[in-house]
Amino acid sequence: MQRLKTRAQFQAVLAGSTVARTAHFALHRCALDGPLLSADSPAAAAPLFTVDDVWIGAMVPKRWAKRAVTRNAIKRQVYNVSASADVALPRAAHVVRLRAAFDRKEFISASSEKLKAAVRAELQQLLARAAAGAAARARP
Repeated sequence: MQRLKTRAQFQAVLAGSTVARTAHFALHRCALDGPLLSADSPAAAAPLFTVDDVWIGAMVPKRWAKRAVTRNAIKRQVYNVSASADVALPRAAHVVRLRAAFDRKEFISASSEKLKAAVRAELQQLLARAAAGAAARARP
């Protein structure tokens, strides 16, 4: 599994489709084909994605997670859950985007075990929905 690093990679994936949503997260996917994977066209100086593999990125805006500790904890959970063996994402580029804040009255600490468990559970649900949708589309 590869990680998205550049702004252009994130923009390319966000221009793709949204494949799954939960209360707090959205999963965007972009297929790795054409100019994204190869530099065949003269206009493209270098491909955005150099390897045909599963790519993952995490977007946690300050708007929805004010504290850096919370943003970093959520990103760590995204990368850990997506790297686990029970997640079967297709070979494509994916971005997990936080789209709503977690209630600060319920999760008082910026990085509590309760918050991490809630994030992990919701991410597992999100990735399971995405994998189920991909499996349904793959069937003839």
